[in-house]
Amino acid sequence: MNWPPLIYNSLMGGMDALVLLALSRERTVRAWIAAGVASGIVAVVSAVVLGGEKFAVAGLAAYGLFVHGSLLLGGSAILLGKAARTTAILSAAGMMVLLGVAVDAFWIEPTWLEVTRVRLRSPKLTRPVRIVVLADFQAETLGSYEREVLRRVLEENPDLILLAGDYTQAPPEVERTLRRDVNAYLRQLGLSAELGVFAVRGNTDGREWPEMFDHLPVTVSERTNSFSLGPVRLTCLDLGESYRRNLTIPSPKPEQYHIVLGHAPDYASGRIDADLLVAGHTHGGQVRLPLLGPVVTNSTLPRRMACGVSQLPSGAWLLVSRGTGMERGGAPRLRFLCRPELVVIELEPEGRDEE
Repeated sequence: MNWPPLIYNSLMGGMDALVLLALSRERTVRAWIAAGVASGIVAVVSAVVLGGEKFAVAGLAAYGLFVHGSLLLGGSAILLGKAARTTAILSAAGMMVLLGVAVDAFWIEPTWLEVTRVRLRSPKLTRPVRIVVLADFQAETLGSYEREVLRRVLEENPDLILLAGDYTQAPPEVERTLRRDVNAYLRQLGLSAELGVFAVRGNTDGREWPEMFDHLPVTVSERTNSFSLGPVRLTCLDLGESYRRNLTIPSPKPEQYHIVLGHAPDYASGRIDADLLVAGHTHGGQVRLPLLGPVVTNSTLPRRMACGVSQLPSGAWLLVSRGTGMERGGAPRLRFLCRPELVVIELEPEGRDEE
């Protein structure tokens, strides 16, 4: 039994009843404001006390906002009625906004996959190279959406596939079965790429994460390693080094196009002698607000670099994927203004004619 959500919703349900009872006795704007403030304080404090860690707090707070907030606004609209017509209308409008956001965030965006295409050019390249980046798959089951994501990777006909970690996030009792299911499906799809498939570890991946790629043409890199792949050189970082802000990575062959792959993007703050840095981990914030951008990035990089392509002072490009999954466990299962994505990078020799 998952007790914190049950206790939280029971407590907030009682608070809802008290607030609406008080509002039914004093149907004024002042009472409406006081009731909203009191309910908000109880919702936040209860989430912090019962949740403990930040993702669980966010999960409980989501119940407070979308379930109990909508209920209170709807009840206020009914109770205030003619007594405070403007406030009643605002309450009804607020309820509709919350419900609309909830439908988008919980039911639409989490599986509304976007394929983002990026084109980069360099004089170091002698031929085009198509790369597909899959980050933060973060599956707890192998459902229709997860299968679609994996199919799309191969449908892009990539020359190189980069897997940026966080492959699963499931309860321990189903984790091993899930890895085997994903492995079997990847074999069924015929996972492969001309220049190779490379996987690094993410922070949700347990010690046995390489089992997912057993008997597949995937190079699992648990420690920092560098590979010469013909037209490009690839350096795969271990999990710890991807978080190091003072990391130094030289390029063994400066004349060769150099790609660095790490789970977290924080390493981009270091001295990285590369042309392209690739990472995931941030989920693009997972929740983005108009004008403000990502609410949380879990990265030390500037918020504007939490997803997409950014040019670093060195001239190198940093690509941070929004990922295809979302935070699980006690966290709210939502995305808002931050669709999941596969990233397709088209590397082209400089001077190639536009298509």
